[in-house]
Amino acid sequence: MPSEPHATDRLDYLTFVDYAVDRAERELPGVDPMAMRLVLTLTRATSAMIYDLESTVHRPRGWSWPGFRLLFVLWLAGPLEGKRAAELSGMSRAAVSSLVNTLERDGLVSRSQDTADRRAVRLELTGPGRLAIVGAFAAHNEREQAWAGALDNGERAELIRLLGKLAAGSSDTAVKRRF
Repeated sequence: MPSEPHATDRLDYLTFVDYAVDRAERELPGVDPMAMRLVLTLTRATSAMIYDLESTVHRPRGWSWPGFRLLFVLWLAGPLEGKRAAELSGMSRAAVSSLVNTLERDGLVSRSQDTADRRAVRLELTGPGRLAIVGAFAAHNEREQAWAGALDNGERAELIRLLGKLAAGSSDTAVKRRF
């Protein structure tokens, strides 16, 4: 007699949220299911978008998601001290330093000693780096449009407002932020 499939066999990446919330509520009766659902759904939607952008736009160009983020910041904010580039890209200084090694080797970024603070490193796009990020961002924005196409303009504006409110912070002063 064949065994019945396990309940998790029918789940996928996004439908796992419902299953997880239901199970967590049964296992820990004090859990806040709405908070859990919000964070799981947001995390999974973000991960799916990042995976799509990275696999369709950035990996084919030889970049990682963090590589794109740093190039994007340098493109729009101009030459920056490494610490500031880390802040604006949401990465640690160590991560940026390591990433710059690769981007510099590939001829996309140059680094020099900051003239104001000789201990600091100044990061800047090279000519080929600028051309690369401009071309990549056109393709990146096409994917953004595909994702955003699921919502009408009013829904987009409301989601942006709500995400801004969420990012601005919790009333809990112990919430850690990178920015």
